[in-house]
Parts: sequence; C-alpha cells; structure tokens
Amino acid sequence: MTVGAILNEKGNTIVSTQPDAILADVCVLLEEHRIGAVMVLDKSDDITGILSERDVVRAIGRNGPAALQRPTSEFMTAKVETCLEDDTVNRAMARMTKGRFRHLPVMRSGRIVGVISIGDVVKWRIEQVEREAEEMRSYIAMA
Repeated sequence: MTVGAILNEKGNTIVSTQPDAILADVCVLLEEHRIGAVMVLDKSDDITGILSERDVVRAIGRNGPAALQRPTSEFMTAKVETCLEDDTVNRAMARMTKGRFRHLPVMRSGRIVGVISIGDVVKWRIEQVEREAEEMRSYIAMA
C-alpha cells in the first residue's frame, strides 16, 4: 500500500499556520483539531517548518510560559522530512522510526497534499496483519 492510499482513506486536510503566528495560537489549533503537529507554511504555501507537541513542550521547558507569546518560527523544526504519495507505507514507517518523528508531510509535484502520522501507519499495519491472519485461517480451513 502507498502513502497516497492512506490519505485517500483518512483525508488530506492540512492544518497549518504561518511562521509569525504566536505559539499560544498554534496550541489552540492543536487542541481544536485534536492533532499532534501543524505545518508551518509561508505565504506561497511552501513548507518552512513543522511544529509538534514536543516542540511546544521544549519551548515552555526552556523559556517558561513567556514562550507562548513568541513566534512559532523560534520553536518549529525547520528541517522537515517529507515523503511522496507513491512511497510505500513501509518506507514511510521506516523513515519515521529512524528519524524519531511522528508526522510526515506528503508531497506531490513539490506541493504538500497531506500529512500522515505514526498512528495512521500503525493503523494500516494492524489492518494488514489482521488481513494476513484471516487469509491464513481461510487457507488452513480449506486444507
């Protein structure tokens, strides 16, 4: 299965903000959408970073509550790993595991078209294992 298939199943909504957005406002976005990361896009909708819950915790841990009134660009991860729609889910999972991050923007022709999370990938993997187990049970029952 490809990353694009996950997007087709879950949808391709992209929750984003701009680099100059105040961190407190981005925290509201995270809570409102019940997500773990937002994409930071410039005015041309190009990725300039990603801000995750971990980034927020680090910001407050290092700077105290005053961090919430500072721009997102100060705390976002600027070097964003991405994948393509036609990448396999296994490849995306390997990149997320190796890089120790939980969200991966999905690109098509240099533009962001969605975001997958480690939860999306794990859900797909569980469904795959269940399908394989059912196929094995059917095979054994026929033998």
